[in-house]
Amino acid sequence: SAASMPPPAPIITTLHLDRALRLLHDGAGRVFDLASHGWQPGAVTGPAEAVDVATAVAWLQRESGRPARQPIGVIGGRHATHSQLAAARSLGAGLARIGLVVLCGGRGGVMLAVCEGVTDGGGVSVGLLPGDTIADGNDFVTIPIATGIGLARNALIARGARCLVAIGGSHGTLSEVAFGLQYGKRVFGLDGAPVVEGVQQLPDADAALAAVARVVLGLDPDQ
Repeated sequence: SAASMPPPAPIITTLHLDRALRLLHDGAGRVFDLASHGWQPGAVTGPAEAVDVATAVAWLQRESGRPARQPIGVIGGRHATHSQLAAARSLGAGLARIGLVVLCGGRGGVMLAVCEGVTDGGGVSVGLLPGDTIADGNDFVTIPIATGIGLARNALIARGARCLVAIGGSHGTLSEVAFGLQYGKRVFGLDGAPVVEGVQQLPDADAALAAVARVVLGLDPDQ
């Protein structure tokens, strides 16, 4: 019954970082284990810097020596609105700044915009192209891969990503969302993304960046 259901897990927004000792903790008796990228019980003493989850991921990726290697999937249509393109560029730049690799379809529209943002942020994007040549790839994708498998590459994007952020999109994006949910991945939606049970709709790119950071750190309450 509803009365017996446990309360929802809190969304953690602030963590505590001791850069000198390479210690990240949650302020509630747990320490982030760099070997397993999981949380372990542990006592922490001494001063620590209060950081948000995106800053914690930036430390993990750039300073900890044990970065998360799985890319973040950003999906969306080739035909996108100005606001969807702006959201994709902003998200791509944010993911690049905190050291996360972006995985996408490598072509136009949202895919081009997120790769442009990644380039602006000094990061790396991987584009899984449907055809037999990288000539179809956009001018900003760092690593274009010609899969030669057509729309079946949508399943590879969903499988390869740690989580997915859908920005707008139509049937192709919907298929990637469905694959992601079937694979048990967290899927977030922005600016007209498919409204499907299991997709958490978010207001803007900053909220999506924080949501992705929580997934990378194992702090997402729905993981």
